[in-house]
Amino acid sequence: MRHVIALDVGGTGMKAALIGPDGALLHQARRATGRERGPDAVVAAILDFAAELRAYGEEHLGGPAAALGVAVPGIVDAERGLAVYAANLGWREVPLRALLTERLGGIPVALGHDVRTGGLAEGRVGAGRGADRFLFVALGTGIAGAIGVDGRVEAGAHGFAGEIGHVVVRPGGPPCPCGQRGCLERFASAAAVGQSWAEVSGDPEADAADCAKAVESGDPLAGAVWRKAVDALADGLVTALTLLDPRTLIIGGGLAEAGETLFTPLRAAVERRVTFQKLPTIVPAALGDTAGCRGAGLLAWDLLTTTPTTPEVTR
Repeated sequence: MRHVIALDVGGTGMKAALIGPDGALLHQARRATGRERGPDAVVAAILDFAAELRAYGEEHLGGPAAALGVAVPGIVDAERGLAVYAANLGWREVPLRALLTERLGGIPVALGHDVRTGGLAEGRVGAGRGADRFLFVALGTGIAGAIGVDGRVEAGAHGFAGEIGHVVVRPGGPPCPCGQRGCLERFASAAAVGQSWAEVSGDPEADAADCAKAVESGDPLAGAVWRKAVDALADGLVTALTLLDPRTLIIGGGLAEAGETLFTPLRAAVERRVTFQKLPTIVPAALGDTAGCRGAGLLAWDLLTTTPTTPEVTR
């Protein structure tokens, strides 16, 4: 059966699949990145995992994969096929596309940024399916976004489009590792909410999920922490809506797992803030932790089509 390899590389683990032309997941697997052994070991683990997946396809699906798509964190130069930098993996300027192409016998390889790749999947086959313009926002340890236009994701002139987490929503606020002060992710990421709730509750082990549960139980202190995060998030999102005018706004990541505890006040907060802007449909992401892998598969299939559908791909 004709298929592609899809590989989503995370900070601690890798998710992979063999994907058919209809999007069916024909085989799924996971591996640790082995980052504790250093960046060279991570690269070796990626190459070995990809080779294992190719061999599985040859044995069980009747032939080798037609292409491979890989999503990685950090700074990505998709045009040159470089994994430029990832703090959580420790690598710099890794020619990942060339290494994978060589290891897999010359098959085409597409390299993409993890959040934009996940956003591509949500936009095409997930919560944004059918929307001509969408914005995907992932609320995790940080906050990142993907701008979707007609079935593709806009990377920007230098590969930095969609970094909504570094929109300043509270000028003069706490410093951000990016060098600015008052960035959105310092207030509304899952990490920020968890840190705030740990300080307020006195439980150093508390996280954003614990805060959400406390909100649901009516805890007024948790409610105050939650409102602060929702207000900051709404401010950042309205800035994005003003600039991008998306039809659908897709919210994913760890904080979105709170469901309507997040979405009900967030929709209300965004609606209060819009004036001339058109209010988009605000929906939770649909693909969960499979989004990156599915998006990597889409990148791989795009390599095999005659018309490019995403700037993440270089032929």
